[in-house]
Amino acid sequence: MNRAVPTKRDTASDRDARGRFPFGKNWLRFLKGLTVEQIAMAERHLLAVFSAAELKDKRFLDLGSGSGLFSLAARNLGANVHSFDYDADAVRCTDTLRQRYWPDSPAWTVEQGSVLDPSLSAWLGTFDVVYSFGVLHHTGDLWTALDHAGQLAEPNGLLYVSIYNDQGLKSVFWTKVKKFYNVGPLGGAIVGGVFYPYLAARFCGSVLKAAAKGEGVVAKYKSNKHKGRGMSLITDWRDWLGGYPFETARADEVTSFCRERGFRLERLSESSGGGCNEFTFAKSAAPGNKTRS
Repeated sequence: MNRAVPTKRDTASDRDARGRFPFGKNWLRFLKGLTVEQIAMAERHLLAVFSAAELKDKRFLDLGSGSGLFSLAARNLGANVHSFDYDADAVRCTDTLRQRYWPDSPAWTVEQGSVLDPSLSAWLGTFDVVYSFGVLHHTGDLWTALDHAGQLAEPNGLLYVSIYNDQGLKSVFWTKVKKFYNVGPLGGAIVGGVFYPYLAARFCGSVLKAAAKGEGVVAKYKSNKHKGRGMSLITDWRDWLGGYPFETARADEVTSFCRERGFRLERLSESSGGGCNEFTFAKSAAPGNKTRS
C-alpha cells in the first residue's frame, strides 16, 4: 500500500518554500552502501530499546521511516510493520528495502503522509509500538507532531521517540546554520566547506584518542557506526548540517508533555550535548488528550 495524504496545513509546496532539507535524497545515497552488518546493528538497536516479545507479532509503526533500515530490522525481528514518511524519496527508499528483502510479505506495508495531518489517527489507526527516531523535530511543528504520534499508540502500547536536546544558544546557532544550508546551492556549499572539515577533525580527534587507548581506526569507525545504529558517518554529517526544519526540547519538557497525555516514562537516555534524548513511554489504558498551549 502506498497512499499519499496531502493536507491543507502541511503541503509539499509549503515545506519547499521554507527551505526544507531533502532528507529522502540523503537516504537514497545511504542505501547504495547498506551492508549486512548495518542491518544487524539496526536489529541490535531495536532489541536494546524493546524486548523481543514487544516486537514479535506486534503492530509496529515506523513513523518517519527514512531509509527504511529500522522498518526492515523490525520485520526481521517478527513485527508487523507499517512504514510511514512524509518525504517521497524516503518512501521510495523504504519500499526498495521491502521489495528487496520481504517482497511477498503482507506484514510490511509502506505509506506516504504527514504526521501533522490532524486526521491522522482516524485513518491510520493505532499500533502496539510507535517508533520515531530523529523525526519529529524536523516536521516544523514538534509539539503537534509529538501529540499526533502519541495518538497513534494503542492503549498499553509503547511510544519511542528521540528528540534533539535543547542547548540554548548553541541550538539557536545550529538552527541558523541549517537554515542557511537550505537557502540554495551556495548556502549548502558554504556550510559544507566550513563544517565538514570541523566534523572530520572532531572524528579524527576521537580516533587518535582511541588509538592512544590501544584501539585501531577500524574499531573506532565501527564503534561510531554502532552508536549511529548502523548509520553512515557521511550520511549523518550531511543530515546534521542540512536537517531543517529543526527544533529542540529539554528532556523534562518532553516527559511532562507526554505525561499530561497519559504516558508513563519507561526509559530515558539523555544527551549531554546536542544529540538526541531518547524516550520510551508506555500509554495508559485511558489516556488524556490535551493539547499544548
